[in-house]
Amino acid sequence: MKAVIQRVLEASVSSEGRISGRIDRGLLVYLGVGRSDTEEDVLWMVEKAVNLRIFNDEKGVMNLSIRDLFETETRTDNKPDTHTDGIYNNVVRSVLGILAVSQFTLLADARKGRRPYYGEAADPEMANKLYEFFITQIRKQGIPCESGVFRTHMAVTYTNDGPVTILLDSRS
Repeated sequence: MKAVIQRVLEASVSSEGRISGRIDRGLLVYLGVGRSDTEEDVLWMVEKAVNLRIFNDEKGVMNLSIRDLFETETRTDNKPDTHTDGIYNNVVRSVLGILAVSQFTLLADARKGRRPYYGEAADPEMANKLYEFFITQIRKQGIPCESGVFRTHMAVTYTNDGPVTILLDSRS
């Protein structure tokens, strides 16, 4: 299983002209499911995604995960938020979360020729099952997770924050 994880200020995905998922801040996760991937790969990827320390703390150091931010921002004590990037201090956030988009092209092998080979990508039924499992497991972590529409042409719009982009492979 492969993923491209981007820290974003906002992101949305639409299919057939309709927005299917939107976050105002958090992580955009492109997820590619391979033939040999299992639920164990998904659980590994979920653990990595929610715990990656790629958000800035009060000193401007990438030391916070989306889990940390979510726990901080959902406090009920109404104190000013001191664990942010600086841009967000004392700003009301509407949706902090993860936007998951299925992307089989992450499994492309372009080492030979000019046309990528997708033979390592999972068949659509299995890929959709593991993609949905990924979304469910993120939500079970208490993190809101929006998503694209599997097996459709999608348009993804986002503002990368940093930019911060992390590549993950559950087999590496």
